[in-house]
Amino acid sequence: MNDIKNICVYSASSTKIDPIYFEAAEQLGKILARKHINLINGAGCLGLMCRISDATLAAGGTVTGIIPHFMVEQGWHHKGLTRLIETKDMHERKQLMADMSDGVIALPGGCGTLEELLEVITWKQLGLYLKPIVILNINHFYDPLLEMLQQAIDQHFMRQEHKNIWHVAETPEEAVDLLYTIPHWSKEIRKFAAI
Repeated sequence: MNDIKNICVYSASSTKIDPIYFEAAEQLGKILARKHINLINGAGCLGLMCRISDATLAAGGTVTGIIPHFMVEQGWHHKGLTRLIETKDMHERKQLMADMSDGVIALPGGCGTLEELLEVITWKQLGLYLKPIVILNINHFYDPLLEMLQQAIDQHFMRQEHKNIWHVAETPEEAVDLLYTIPHWSKEIRKFAAI
């Protein structure tokens, strides 16, 4: 069983999305607090990023937000987090979020969330990130992406083994439970990164 103390959650900053996504973020935050798992996220003050942070803190948990300096200058950061870390740019932000985490959960989101998720999947494919990656497929949001990834495998842009890089959960409870049981990835997989 994996030792899970810090979980990175990728999520949207949009405020105009269906309430079902806010409910999932809130539920996930409460579960992380209950299990004494520190939430690591992008420190945003809007959307799902804000909702999961607020839910985690309200339930007695802790949140580490990591955000580039230019976003702080814009006032886009959550001002009530347990810890706020400013980075020089987006690249340093994403690297630090991955380095500090014992796994990743991706809530639904737009280009930023999709980019973070696909980057960490790529890092795992290359043996640069070895920890669990869980796609939280609320309301079937990620079905098209999962179909695209399967098509990449079917058409030999990726190996069949690469399907084990990510796992899919339908509920926040399932997502957190998976973190404990997904085997750590081997660096040896980089030998199979190319087709």
